[in-house]
Amino acid sequence: MRDPIIKAAKLLPLMMVMGVLAWTTAFAASGPASESPTEVVRATLTQVFRILDDPKLKEPAKATSRRQKLEEVISSRFDYAEMSKRTLAAQWSKLSPAQRKEFVDLFRAFLSDRYAGRIEDYSGEQVHYLSERLEGPYAEVRTKLVSSKTEIPMDYRLINKDGRWYAYDIIADGISLVKNYRSQFEKIIRSDSYDELVTRLQNRTVPDDKDKHQKRAEGH
Repeated sequence: MRDPIIKAAKLLPLMMVMGVLAWTTAFAASGPASESPTEVVRATLTQVFRILDDPKLKEPAKATSRRQKLEEVISSRFDYAEMSKRTLAAQWSKLSPAQRKEFVDLFRAFLSDRYAGRIEDYSGEQVHYLSERLEGPYAEVRTKLVSSKTEIPMDYRLINKDGRWYAYDIIADGISLVKNYRSQFEKIIRSDSYDELVTRLQNRTVPDDKDKHQKRAEGH
């Protein structure tokens, strides 16, 4: 059997797409605070898979339309500002409001291009819900993504703001989306500059950095 870490590295783009799609629909328009994060995840994933399984949208001629629909959900529902702040870490506090807005917009477009374009890899994976952990305004929902060939742990980390749950990280087999990009962006800023990072995001020249997919993420 192949190493599960290698499997995760291969499947990461698909898992991140599915994770981002799930949270984009759920957390900016979730129900009352009394509704559990797991309930929100379950309802949202059902909706997402319905879109992905729609035979009309699977037609080659509908590929652009399907991606456009998914991108519309992503751009209107995901808390990219929170995610951007956590990804930039200390650099975020050094930015002006205008620079922050610029970065959020660039990061959103970057993620959309990198992951939403790989949605064709979806092939009927199922989600098993394992557990939910609450700690103050934070929550973590643990799930398992199951296909005919593999099983991959996939966890979602959320923060409650004004009674609503928003996603701020997705962890696929220990690989944190935020931590992965934080590490890459910090290296670019240290070796070059923040302006260079902006340029690379604009030009889509930030590498996939697949070696980092061999490492497991930890902590909030």
